Amino acid sequence: MTELSLSAVERIIKKGGAVRISADATETLAVLMEEYGVFLSKEAKKMSDHAGRKTLRGSDIQMAAEIFK
Repeated sequence: MTELSLSAVERIIKKGGAVRISADATETLAVLMEEYGVFLSKEAKKMSDHAGRKTLRGSDIQMAAEIFK
């Protein structure tokens, strides 16, 4: 079970254009989103540590995401 609400993930899938969505698709995307979020958070934490801050900022997460584009 993920921390993300399945109904929120389903809404995200629908924003992508899907009309019908299986429960398996929703659960799979939720797991992948959570794994990616944890990965990005770890990378962003490294950046805030390098900057000498204890507070993780949105800009840290943005920089972490830019690295993997």
